[in-house]
Amino acid sequence: MTYFHATLIASALTVSFASSAVYANKSCNVDLSAGLSINVNSIEFLQDEAGNDEKNLSLYKIIEGKKLLVDNQHIDLSDDQQALVKKYDEKIRRLVPQVKNVAIEGVDMAIEGVNLAFNGLLGEGNAVAADLTTELTLIREQVSTNLSIEHGVSVGVEGLESEGLLGKDFDKRIESAVEKAVLNSMGSILIAIGQQMVASEGDDRNFETRMESFGENIEHEMTTRSAIIEKKAEALCISIAEVDALEEQLKVEIEPLARINVFTVTQKNYEEESHPTAK
Repeated sequence: MTYFHATLIASALTVSFASSAVYANKSCNVDLSAGLSINVNSIEFLQDEAGNDEKNLSLYKIIEGKKLLVDNQHIDLSDDQQALVKKYDEKIRRLVPQVKNVAIEGVDMAIEGVNLAFNGLLGEGNAVAADLTTELTLIREQVSTNLSIEHGVSVGVEGLESEGLLGKDFDKRIESAVEKAVLNSMGSILIAIGQQMVASEGDDRNFETRMESFGENIEHEMTTRSAIIEKKAEALCISIAEVDALEEQLKVEIEPLARINVFTVTQKNYEEESHPTAK
């Protein structure tokens, strides 16, 4: 059972690639020095100051894609600066559906993994897969809501791992649901394993081969599905790097933003020793 448990957890946590999306032979690290609050009207960058009564201090805010407030003070912009702020606003907003798509597909992959594993072991329509699917579907709905601009999106300095984004104790929720299902269904699982042993006619090697084949089939299915998510994670990283580049332009063109740096993106090939994109 250890293999099944590990496979399900690994699948579920694919969604939590967070500030370190990994794909193919590349890694992508996104560090935030401030939190973001995005809604239909504005994007605000918030700094958590230790020892300050106000937990979230506004660094700067973009309203309706055109008005810029720095330290709550309105900044007059030239036409060129205005166009740059608007482009920056649009780029950040486009990240939200990309993040949502990757997150939702990660949860969907966990649901598929649950059903592949437990349906294969316990048969179609078993209570374990049904209960887990129900719990994961609730988590999926919560992620979808939390990643809706209409609802308001809040991202802390932890990036996609922020509790407000994926929900409180997101990883632990999934792990706890799987562990609970495994413990509650241990009797059924042992019976299923016993039936497999009987089908193997007492031949331990035959039973082991059947179990390995079963595990390999699940791994193959999950690898195929994860490849799709990895491609989208790669595209997401490129999009965040573009936002990072635009932020650098803002710092050069708009003096009040010169000393504010929210995004830092580093990309690296595992086979390389240097960072081709770094601030």
